[in-house]
Amino acid sequence: MKIIIVGCGQVGRTLAKELIREGNDITVIDTSAEKIKAVTNSIDVMGIVGNGASHLTQAEANVNGADLLIAVTDSDELNLLCCIIAKKEGDCHTIARVRDHAYNKEANYLKDELGLAMVINPELEAAEDIARVLRFPAALAIEPFAKGRVELIKFKLPEDSELVGASVKDAIAKYKYDVLFCSAERGDEVFVTKGDFVFKAKDVISMIAPPRRAAAFLGKIGLKGVAVGSAIVVGGGEVTHYLCDICSKRGIKLKVIDNDRGVCEKLARDFSDVTVIHGDTAEQETLIEEGIEHTDAFLALTDNDEENIFLSLFAKERCEGKLVTKIDRLDFNDVIQHLELDTVVYPKNVTSSLILRFVRSLKGKAGSNMEALYPVVPGKVEAYEFLINDKTPIVGKRLCDLKLKDGVLIAAILRGRSVITPHGLDTVEVGDRVIIVSLVLGITGLDELLKK
Repeated sequence: MKIIIVGCGQVGRTLAKELIREGNDITVIDTSAEKIKAVTNSIDVMGIVGNGASHLTQAEANVNGADLLIAVTDSDELNLLCCIIAKKEGDCHTIARVRDHAYNKEANYLKDELGLAMVINPELEAAEDIARVLRFPAALAIEPFAKGRVELIKFKLPEDSELVGASVKDAIAKYKYDVLFCSAERGDEVFVTKGDFVFKAKDVISMIAPPRRAAAFLGKIGLKGVAVGSAIVVGGGEVTHYLCDICSKRGIKLKVIDNDRGVCEKLARDFSDVTVIHGDTAEQETLIEEGIEHTDAFLALTDNDEENIFLSLFAKERCEGKLVTKIDRLDFNDVIQHLELDTVVYPKNVTSSLILRFVRSLKGKAGSNMEALYPVVPGKVEAYEFLINDKTPIVGKRLCDLKLKDGVLIAAILRGRSVITPHGLDTVEVGDRVIIVSLVLGITGLDELLKK
């Protein structure tokens, strides 16, 4: 596919790398010659220095021949204008990143009236990710599929867990809960967890099941998840603003601390039930005075990654509650993982995941209607949701008869109101939604998961 990316910030660069890796033809546009040079020197893309909202700049990028334009500059208005011009001039698909909460209630209107393929708000998505783990704090991450009817839940196996030393098959037989283990992260190794896989302490396990079934199972193995009732939030930015709105509706009491008086005043005006503290977020005494040692959760959501990491490490020593750390830079993900910060949220990953799903769905073959894409372990394991139609190659076949590639697992089948944990004699039928977890990356269609 021919794709134009406007904006060479971190999201733009990450997207360019991922989309080039998947065989797309990429052109990047930015007003900064330095940023364009950095991108073109590191990956095989065409770079244009200029205003992405300029008709002439888009013409130079051959917008008439493009399949997709993605606008991810730091300006919401510029992103929308880029898409309007591209839609009018090239009639290609367009995606805009729109982050300001002032536009949040108008997202559907903007999408429909401007003919956008997608409007992405990474801060809102990150807030929703955080709200999900506050509902079940034993989880490191919770990703919904099929509009929340099933969830992929990641959790770390405690050293004293009864699952340590047991196989997947033995665990299911013992606890008699209909859940499906998908993958396990063990240091730098990643496994798809089939029946003979044996759990070890500190494994990061991914499991798929309906929410209530998953909560019951995790409670049974000692990971009791009482929903968070109160939380301290450091940083009053966009993610926090969206989170205040979500938590207010769910009855979670938030206390927000920020250095900026203007930010504090705005939050206090917008959310009367949120306690807002104007104070030095880097002062340990402030955090102790505001109750860090007794809170159900501590959320480090400032705009400074280093500060968030240090705050979370301090909270880890003082707080028994849930810890959430927001990280904007993606460069040092491997280092951050070794810090064991509990839940780490990457708003920029949200943007790239949603766009990759859309690109793959455009490239997909008949019968390959991809509805969702989630990087279970970025760069190593992906989970997909497919809607099955009469052209899908696995329709009507028993799962035990399918010749799936190594490292591919059918994790759930949703049929009507039923959620089926797959077994060998089950079949996939027209109208089903199927969740698949795979070590095979870059999938655009179900046929790519089958051996030839």
